[in-house]
Amino acid sequence: MTSAFRIVILGGPRQSGKTTLLRLLQESHGGSWRSLDDDLILETALDDPREFVGYGQRPVIIDEIQRGGDRIILAIKYQVDRDNDPGQFVLAGSTRFLTVPTLSESLAGRAVFVDLWPLAAVERAGVAADIASTLVNSPRDLLGAVASSWSRGDYLELMCAGGYPEVLRLPSNALRYSWFDGYVRTVIQRDVQHFADIQYSAAMLRLLRLLAARTGSPVVIADLARTLEITQQTIRNYLTYLDIVYLTIHVPPWSTSLTTKAAKAAKTYISDPGLAAHFLDADADGLRMPGNPALGPLVETFVATELTKLLANQQSGMTLQHYRDRDGREIDFILEKRDGTVIGIEVKASSTVTSKDVRHLAWLRDKLGDRFAGGIVFHLGEHSLPFGERLQAVPVSALWEHATW
Repeated sequence: MTSAFRIVILGGPRQSGKTTLLRLLQESHGGSWRSLDDDLILETALDDPREFVGYGQRPVIIDEIQRGGDRIILAIKYQVDRDNDPGQFVLAGSTRFLTVPTLSESLAGRAVFVDLWPLAAVERAGVAADIASTLVNSPRDLLGAVASSWSRGDYLELMCAGGYPEVLRLPSNALRYSWFDGYVRTVIQRDVQHFADIQYSAAMLRLLRLLAARTGSPVVIADLARTLEITQQTIRNYLTYLDIVYLTIHVPPWSTSLTTKAAKAAKTYISDPGLAAHFLDADADGLRMPGNPALGPLVETFVATELTKLLANQQSGMTLQHYRDRDGREIDFILEKRDGTVIGIEVKASSTVTSKDVRHLAWLRDKLGDRFAGGIVFHLGEHSLPFGERLQAVPVSALWEHATW
């Protein structure tokens, strides 16, 4: 992308691998490196922003760019407005820094944005297949997969570990708990407080735990405020802040003319299933117990984050949404392409799927006709099974296990 755009902006949560990727970029493409996580470098940058961004071999690679604030962004804008050559800057940030209210410049028309999330299961498995394309363009191919080799216990271990590279190297649940605990506190106390006045960080931690427990339910501001005993405006602010620092993923309601009864509230997921398990005080051993209430939310969170990663930086313009209406119909995820083609996805935390589990997908198929490309129920069992015209149940592992699609 550096050969086509003046500025490439790499965003993603802390510890997702951005710095490692930037180092590899410098090794392969050259350029000059600097990180604003170093307080001395930050002070130097703010003393003379134009000089700071103007010196060094191109591309200038700046890590933790969000710490530079408006002055550094305006200096970069000044530089690229004087020179149209591509490949001038690669900026990396642990926040969606261009959306914070303290910035006056968005770099619109000058930059391309790339999100780097914690590792997807397909990356951990070392699979090179374009699973996102298969999922959206030819979902029936999923039925050709052989029986899953993943057991229920395998899934639970995978979900509770999450995708942060550092966590995957830790040998025990206790060490993972300590890592997640310190990680969240660092993000809130360092990143959030850099752009927002957070007086009660404990309330934000309680909100994260509540969001993890209510995964899959539309966000109702009044209910969250009442439960946490803080104002509705504070809840709105906190939800915005959590999105800015990549701790949450928002799945908006599907915009459709099928009915006037569709819900208009978004669903919010913790952005990493391991982090969600941390907030739920869940581990693989506990989730094996029958009736554990954390299992359903965690499985849905896992699929939500996997879909987000698979669709990230795709050029197809596919969107991830959800559907819910006042008649009780609910579809966990809707994938929609630019041409209006739709894939409906349900998630079940069980090993078996019945016709009852596909009834809302069947309703959507009948309503959309040819626009409906397929309906999928992801489950924790072994087999892929057809459930009528354009409907199927497949193991969750189909998202990464088969490289031959």
